[in-house]
Amino acid sequence: MRKFQRTIKNEVSYSGIGLHTGNETTVTFKSAPADTGIKFIRTDCDNCPEIPAVIDNVVDISRGTTLGIGDIKIHTVEHVLAAIAGLEIDNIIVEVSSNEAPVGDGSALPFVETLLRAEFVDQDAYRNYLVIDETVSYKDEENGVEMVALPTDDFRITIMIDYNNPTLGSQHTGLFSLQKEFVKEFAPARTFCFLTEVEKLAEEGLIKGGDLNSAIVIVDKEVDKDEIDRLREKFNIKSDVVIGENGILNGVKLRYKNELCRHKLLDLLGDISLIGIPIKAQILAARSGHKSNIEFVKKIRKLYEKKKITGKYQKSEKSGLVFDISAIEKILPHRYPFIFVDRIISFETDRIVGIKNVTINEPFFTGHFPGHPIMPGVLIVEAMAQVGGVLLLNTVDNPDGKLVYFMGMDKVKFRKPVIPGDQIRFELIMKKKRKSVCLMEGKAFVEDSLVCEAELMATIVEKDKQM
Repeated sequence: MRKFQRTIKNEVSYSGIGLHTGNETTVTFKSAPADTGIKFIRTDCDNCPEIPAVIDNVVDISRGTTLGIGDIKIHTVEHVLAAIAGLEIDNIIVEVSSNEAPVGDGSALPFVETLLRAEFVDQDAYRNYLVIDETVSYKDEENGVEMVALPTDDFRITIMIDYNNPTLGSQHTGLFSLQKEFVKEFAPARTFCFLTEVEKLAEEGLIKGGDLNSAIVIVDKEVDKDEIDRLREKFNIKSDVVIGENGILNGVKLRYKNELCRHKLLDLLGDISLIGIPIKAQILAARSGHKSNIEFVKKIRKLYEKKKITGKYQKSEKSGLVFDISAIEKILPHRYPFIFVDRIISFETDRIVGIKNVTINEPFFTGHFPGHPIMPGVLIVEAMAQVGGVLLLNTVDNPDGKLVYFMGMDKVKFRKPVIPGDQIRFELIMKKKRKSVCLMEGKAFVEDSLVCEAELMATIVEKDKQM
């Protein structure tokens, strides 16, 4: 796999029609500095923001992948992303002159050929990878979708589809080397749809730019001459339309025997790039589509965010440990005798689990109560809040310069007393977050017994800001 980041040498463009909008569109690729990533810009909008190609900016997946910020959207970007990812381009600006990327022939090949003309330039920056070191899986039992990322020291994808259609049958394919296989074996694979979908999509105001040269149409129902004539009229097709012996409208010849499965792999490759970093993993997918791809990528993105945070604060790796006390002191401003969390054992973007070991040496036991030591309930809530503070501070940039102020507590209940020798396990979930204010739901356990629960509201402020 590549050691250094790379971008393109020359500015290049490709023009065509958007599949769903029917708008004339030009995509222009421009070089970008190291660590820029992939960013899209609508050139037809005033003061258009750069839209980073990351999962957080996916706003629609109904018929492809749509990126957006606010009211600015760019539809059907998955083939552009697949071309960029397949050619291992790390940093690039993608300018789009309308609200949808051109469909071309329904594959990634037009974009690949355009980018190959641009030539590539290695940059003076190492290429970082997300190394999958634990199994990440996604399952949609209703639709028979299964996806998994397994640890390996390179990148490969294996995919299977089965539509219970005699034309398609069951198909599988695998990509094991981007450099050797992508351009010739996968970039030319075209998108496809079923004939039963075509009229429905048209009625929904979609596929305005689609024709028989931009998609493979699988005939999945009986069709008479009158219906064919209606199709020709609806899509303004001048030539004859026939049902091919291969079960494909107009008998379009496949570029590969398993072209449809290869195109599904192409879509998945583009969607995986939305993690925002190249990965080292073996991806296995069955019956996947854009919806499942995006949910799967969200899971991997959470792992990436966790690794970024833990790598910043936690220097030593220990089984069952995310942050030790040294890392916690880098995150929280609290110090003795008012730091009430000893370690973090689980951490995700919206959930955290922390541990407090309660010993007889706690200073508050001197007066609470002599001869009958019980941890004050208010300090149990404080400890819970500190665990929540670790979760909340790690959702913002530059947490070192910020503090968490708790604004309110609700539904506080104390179920059992906590005494010396107990170990409290705090489990908090972020329920809502708007700008700098969030609502967390917390529970405290000793072994399997619930000892305290509460809802906590907090806000993030600058360290020098006064409330």
